Amino acid sequence: MSSQLPSPGDLPNVPWWQPGTTSVVKRSVKNQSNSFFIVTSVVIALIAGGVGATIGRTTSSNISGNFVSTENVVERAPGSIAGLASRVIPGVVSISVDAGGDSGTGSGFFLSSDGFVLTNNHVVEAAANRGRITVAISTGTKYTATIVGRDSSYDLAVLKINVTGAPTLQLGDSDKAQVGDAVIAIGSPLGLAGTVTSGILSAKNRAVTTGSGFGDSSFINALQTDAAINPGNSGGPLVDATGAVIGVNSAIATLGRSIGAQSGSIGLGFAIPINQAKKTAEQLITTGSATYPIMGISVDSRYTGVGALISSEGNGVTPNGPAAKAGLKAGDLITEINGKEVQNSDELIVAIRSKNVGDKVTIKFKRNAITREVTVTLIASKR
Repeated sequence: MSSQLPSPGDLPNVPWWQPGTTSVVKRSVKNQSNSFFIVTSVVIALIAGGVGATIGRTTSSNISGNFVSTENVVERAPGSIAGLASRVIPGVVSISVDAGGDSGTGSGFFLSSDGFVLTNNHVVEAAANRGRITVAISTGTKYTATIVGRDSSYDLAVLKINVTGAPTLQLGDSDKAQVGDAVIAIGSPLGLAGTVTSGILSAKNRAVTTGSGFGDSSFINALQTDAAINPGNSGGPLVDATGAVIGVNSAIATLGRSIGAQSGSIGLGFAIPINQAKKTAEQLITTGSATYPIMGISVDSRYTGVGALISSEGNGVTPNGPAAKAGLKAGDLITEINGKEVQNSDELIVAIRSKNVGDKVTIKFKRNAITREVTVTLIASKR
């Protein structure tokens, strides 16, 4: 709409307007015209006001009638994150540890309907000899738990609570999981029970070393995920797109932390493969302890070059052990295991512990700049 005033040519052809009309007539006509418009405007305003008031009263008295509710239901496929979460959450528990000056929280999940719970060793380690462990199930009911067995080598522990008919989780096959597979992590980060985060499987066979400060370090041939894992998620399940557990959430990489602050997830979380966790859990439930495969050597953790150096101090090679029988000696530099390059001693330990007792492994090593190859049969560690 133009903001210009009308030009003279736009004025109506008024029949009583004639050239030469006196100014008095012009004023008289204008005054009559303005009076008519003023009166008309007042009447219109009154009518509009009355109609507006009527409409306002009608609208205000029936305002609720303008909102429409719906009974539509959102359909969530069983394989959606919401569908998976609804099936898995009942089998996940929150764990609280009170060991005097040491306390903390973590997660776990039911292995059996009679109350066996799998979690991380570092979650309950402080209460191994003293203190109280409390397990809260998804309904909020709390139980006092006892430690059935724990293993620091793989950072796993099994608890027992007095329940029957517990909702157990299906265990998957971590060996068949592929990088890029969708996964969800469930646990109690910072004590927030039933928290669900989603992501993908970012990598497999990551050599991860962890330690809680209470005991030995754990060497994990880990699954890596970008699903958010934070303090308190430890021990909870990492499940695949079918809802089957493929890993036990155990550790995160951080960028460091300032004094008094704890660093959170940066998209680098690590889980113990369920195939390994299942074997260890079965041993813990059956005997209360677990073993792991060894090749009978000690490695020099101070060595900074590529490879794993067999220590020259003490018994670098256990007498009559698997490595000694295969011909390995102190000072040998192991460079490959089963065709995969070994970057450092941690990678060698993790690779060995991912195997089974009785497995045969092919070892390449250097001695006096000459590369050699031997086969070593792994035996069980002595506890």
